[in-house]
Amino acid sequence: MPKLSYSQTLDYLFARLPMFQRIGAAAFKKDLTNTLRLCAELGNPQDSYESVHIAGTNGKGSTSHLVASMLQEAGKKVGLYTSPHYKDFRERVRVNGQMMSEAFVVDFVERMRPLIEEIEPSFFEITVAMAFEYFRQEGVDIAVVEVGMGGRLDSTNVLRRVRLSIVTNIDLDHQQFLGGTRREIAGEKAGIFKRGVPAIVGERHAETDAVFEQRAQEVGTGVVFVQDFIQLRQVQVDYEAGMATYEAFSERPNMSGQLRFESPLLGAYQTKNIATAVLALGLILPNSADAQQAAQRGIANVVRNTGIMGRWQILQSSPFLVIADAGHNEQGIGEVQRGIEEIGCDQLFFVFGMVRDKAAEKLLGKLPQSQAQYYFCAANIPRARPADELQTEANFRFGLAGEHYASVREAYAQALADAAAYKDANPDKKPLVFVGGSIFVIAEIL
Repeated sequence: MPKLSYSQTLDYLFARLPMFQRIGAAAFKKDLTNTLRLCAELGNPQDSYESVHIAGTNGKGSTSHLVASMLQEAGKKVGLYTSPHYKDFRERVRVNGQMMSEAFVVDFVERMRPLIEEIEPSFFEITVAMAFEYFRQEGVDIAVVEVGMGGRLDSTNVLRRVRLSIVTNIDLDHQQFLGGTRREIAGEKAGIFKRGVPAIVGERHAETDAVFEQRAQEVGTGVVFVQDFIQLRQVQVDYEAGMATYEAFSERPNMSGQLRFESPLLGAYQTKNIATAVLALGLILPNSADAQQAAQRGIANVVRNTGIMGRWQILQSSPFLVIADAGHNEQGIGEVQRGIEEIGCDQLFFVFGMVRDKAAEKLLGKLPQSQAQYYFCAANIPRARPADELQTEANFRFGLAGEHYASVREAYAQALADAAAYKDANPDKKPLVFVGGSIFVIAEIL
């Protein structure tokens, strides 16, 4: 069989392997068997380096990028595995910010193709194995690995040389897979805790604190809660410069006292993720005199170091503001709503789409109603909720004014045109164009 090109290799993966991001539940495998088999075939590359394992309902992606950036600024060679990707499949696997090569993807799939066709893993399972092998070949010092879903039975939970386990927070999402209550979901995510490996939790919650403490006790480790050690707040956002200022007070020995950070991560919700990442670095590098400086540089350079995108991302600042954010569940949309309120605008033009397996009422009920025009759309994936169906529910159940469009691009173009016309007619007014509801919607306009 002739060797596939890179584009043919991706076509093979997308067509052959079930992908949760595209089709949803049919692609989810609540079992580690395939990942263990794939890694064994490769000689268990995940045992070749230390790792930081990060789970959570929201914030795990941002926290992963922040921790990786900080470790890179501390002089480490850092592997970073995240999902899903926005534009390029290789975004998922980086070393010191550089995506893995196309040649590696082609060679890896060719090497593993007989086993792929024998055991039929999911897209996520093969990608995890690919990342672990790439990190070994690149000789990373440490890998920062984001959990896909849950934790206990997530494919990434075959890591054994874990330096630190992190759970950012717990909210109600993916309940059909992880459980119907916060306690049940916390139990799944606490499944990444390992014997003797320190664990941190980003947010306290009355329903879940005891779950984490019990799991830590069961595996013989300790768990600390970030807010007990670090208080951090956003004090300024400069949308023209694309930078935000954060101030913190830390009680960690090597991160103690008043701290100040500049960051291109502008969403106020990033206070939680930055605090979690700062505490994480203090635990990973407990004796490093440069930990505080590495944290500051890592936070400031996180976009350059890791390529993070889709988090309160400024697409345009003049003549009016255009922002995209990937918040896609009840908590995430709540943060979007609060962020829009904090910015303040005279008219909101909101490009919105979502996937079928999210509860529409929990998202639509949190969106602004007054002075808001919606542009409902569906990303080009089978899992997307149809735009006309979304518009009907939004209009009649939640009083959200707007029309549906044939594509994300068409919806976005119309929102920009309407905002420009509004600005022309009202030079002293402040319109805002916002794109959100789904990472897949954002991916089509980046």
